Amino acid sequence: MKKRASKAWKLLPAPVRKTIVLVIGSTLIITGLLLVVLPGPFTLPLVILGLVILALEFAWAEAMLIRVKHHGAKINPFKFFKK
Repeated sequence: MKKRASKAWKLLPAPVRKTIVLVIGSTLIITGLLLVVLPGPFTLPLVILGLVILALEFAWAEAMLIRVKHHGAKINPFKFFKK
């Protein structure tokens, strides 16, 4: 099933693929950023998921995702919950 979906995705023309990825990825990032101000959960995962989707077709998004992973690895979650 995964191979068929991958093959069908590669058969689409490049401009169509980029448009689909841009719309879906941008929507997730904008929704995640809106949830920073509006009440709602799952802010950061939506932004990261949007970057992952954008990184499928865009090199700049892949570079940004690598930076996010690098800086995210530095965070110690136990530091936030220490008493």
